[in-house]
Amino acid sequence: MKTKISVDPITRLEGHGRIDLFLNDDGSLENAYMIVPELRGFEKFCENRPVEEMPRITQRICGVCPVAHHLAAAKAGDAVYHVDPPIAAKKIRELMNSAFFVADHATHFYVLGGPDFIVGPDAPKNERNILGVVRKVGREVGARVMGLLKDNHEIVAIIGGRYIHSVSAIIGGVSKSLTKEDQARIIELAKKSVETAKFTLELFNKIVLENQVYLELILSDAFFHRTYYMGMVDDNNKINFYDGKVRVVGPDGKELLKFGPNEYLDVIAEHIEPWTYLKFPYLKKIGWKGFVDGPESGVYRASPLGRLNVSEGMTTPFAQAEYERFFDTLGGKPVHSTLATHWARLVELLYAAERTLELANDPDITSDHFRTIPTETPTEGVSLTEAPRGTLIHHYVTDERGLLKSVNLIVGTTNNYAAIDMSIKKAAQNLIVAGQPITDGILNKIEMAFRTYDPCLGCATHAITGESPLLVKVFDHNRNLVQEIRRD
Repeated sequence: MKTKISVDPITRLEGHGRIDLFLNDDGSLENAYMIVPELRGFEKFCENRPVEEMPRITQRICGVCPVAHHLAAAKAGDAVYHVDPPIAAKKIRELMNSAFFVADHATHFYVLGGPDFIVGPDAPKNERNILGVVRKVGREVGARVMGLLKDNHEIVAIIGGRYIHSVSAIIGGVSKSLTKEDQARIIELAKKSVETAKFTLELFNKIVLENQVYLELILSDAFFHRTYYMGMVDDNNKINFYDGKVRVVGPDGKELLKFGPNEYLDVIAEHIEPWTYLKFPYLKKIGWKGFVDGPESGVYRASPLGRLNVSEGMTTPFAQAEYERFFDTLGGKPVHSTLATHWARLVELLYAAERTLELANDPDITSDHFRTIPTETPTEGVSLTEAPRGTLIHHYVTDERGLLKSVNLIVGTTNNYAAIDMSIKKAAQNLIVAGQPITDGILNKIEMAFRTYDPCLGCATHAITGESPLLVKVFDHNRNLVQEIRRD
């Protein structure tokens, strides 16, 4: 019987999951899986509810991405009622989403994924956290980061009525415009965000890119996959987080297709496996070929790395300069190095901060025309938007009263699930050496393979797990316990 190692639960992500590693008799890796063990039920229990409730309901899917779901639900509601919101509403919604992106990307870098680089992947496990980051970079920097989060939470609260579970996006627009005082405050906060975003990239450059060991790790074959990529772009193929079409490019960087909301079912299909409750989306045009990469496999990535790979640039000046430096440093487009997603996320952080400032200065956001009242009979609608973790799709079908008959949600982490499993397996194959002990540092580097995607399994699990100790038990072929590693 082959040896099985379970990493349960995996750490520094939202939600609950585990990694199962299966070893051959010689101690080499046979296979690896990231398993989502709880059932997702959101689509089912939304049935028979009024569609106008969805902007308030769906953000309960996840405390990490409430704004993304809030806006995606409102956009899908617009489509159901065949209503086009005023330009002021669209800009206010995008402003809210941009500020949310700033806070979310900063949280991942400094709290979830960044400790692996700032503190070090082999550092003691009790130091790979936000406290270890603060000790490494200093309290002043720590305070600046907390200020960045606080400021952008405040922007979201000004627009949304409150930061957690916002209430402002409604079918046809938003519930209110912004006052001149609101606008002035948001401009003040956004200016600080741009400077802190620049500083964060400087910090990444100093700590990570100037460290040859880290750079070799990022570019190593253990964290490399040639996949398709997906992300939302505007009419000029520049990144946009709120509106546009979704572009797909191949492993060679060439455009495969571009699709709008009502076309997603022609592009994406979902594969299931018996060992997990989370589905595996893939490109219909290519087909499901299993957990493999390359042009013959329909696996794609919709992460920050995916968005940079599908785009032809950024619409803001400082982010555009960083975008160019990103590809110049890593050898051109597309970049297939999974760990480069951390850098791509910081380029997006700067873009989101700059876009927040642009929209905050736009006079339309104080307009009195901020909602179009729906008048048509509701039917069916689909929305596309970007969440920090990837492309977000909401699809609603209602009866003539606006009561939901069916709901389909494809979230960022779901889009990336096949690639996450592939990344874990390849990292484990490279890091686990037959005959050598499996250390905590090795396990952490395997976790780094999924952590770079910033997975949010709350979109798929909705479980209260309580305390989350990490317990790894290694058994021999007779099921005798030979090693136990515990992380409390």
